[in-house]
Amino acid sequence: MDEMVAAVDIGGTKIAGALVDRGGRMLAQCQRPTPAKEDAARVLAAVTEVLDELAAAPEWSAVRCVGIGSAGPVDAPKGAVSPVNIPAWRGFPLVDAVREHLAGDLPVVLTGDGPAMTAAEHWQGAARGFRNALCMVVSTGVGGGLVLDGSLYPGPTGNAGHIGHISVDLDGDPCPCGSRGCVEIIASGTSIARRALRDGWLPRGDDASAGAVAASAAEGDPIALAAFARAAQALAAGIAATATLVELDVVVIGGGVAKSGETLFAPLREALHDYATLPFVRHLELRPAELGTDAGLVGAAAAAAQELGLDGWL
Repeated sequence: MDEMVAAVDIGGTKIAGALVDRGGRMLAQCQRPTPAKEDAARVLAAVTEVLDELAAAPEWSAVRCVGIGSAGPVDAPKGAVSPVNIPAWRGFPLVDAVREHLAGDLPVVLTGDGPAMTAAEHWQGAARGFRNALCMVVSTGVGGGLVLDGSLYPGPTGNAGHIGHISVDLDGDPCPCGSRGCVEIIASGTSIARRALRDGWLPRGDDASAGAVAASAAEGDPIALAAFARAAQALAAGIAATATLVELDVVVIGGGVAKSGETLFAPLREALHDYATLPFVRHLELRPAELGTDAGLVGAAAAAAQELGLDGWL
């Protein structure tokens, strides 16, 4: 039987699991709702329930390690997580807890959700074949990760590439991270909807989400278009800054806001042309992500395989 990685993807809404093989295929998939408002032990119990269901699959005997992708921030060297959307987990020793549950039988590798998505898109998705990439999730927040010189670069703590907290407006709105004018406070889906409402956009019915703003923008609503243009400008400034710093070949964007398609990508390409002006960043390619909701699991497996040097994986 081909060797596998047991992958777990931990988010604020769900905890998903799968056994991932060397071709990026997922078997024995399962998930549990994230009890995000409950105590730390109950959240851990949801994780161990997912692991137990995976362990009951016949393919479990081929598992070589466990890869965990978690909402962050994470502290990979300590194996700890502090997801902003799971309040009970602050500095929670997740790796030790998983190792203890599995009786120490398998190595456990922790990765942030942004780097995990990046590992997935580089291995099996839109960044495949590129040696230097920034992959981003633009949704209720803005996260990301980096591939440098052909390998995932999670950084010393597992948070490298977190483009959502680059400041692009020095006098901008305060960000929950403690800074101000961050990409996330301008370009997240929540921020797009908030700006549109503030500027007089009128939703149809009760749906005041970024998706509803995108639908209005696609119909030519000027306020909705302006909200997406502002988000695109913030994203372009952050992308150009990152590309100037580390020299990128491609930027891949996924997440709920990216599902708006050209409503986001058209003004983003235009703004990127204005910000990415130096000769070594002008060639930057912009692509939509390909793996969707599978990216967290595929990426957790890929990141673990890279860190442990599993043969024939990447």
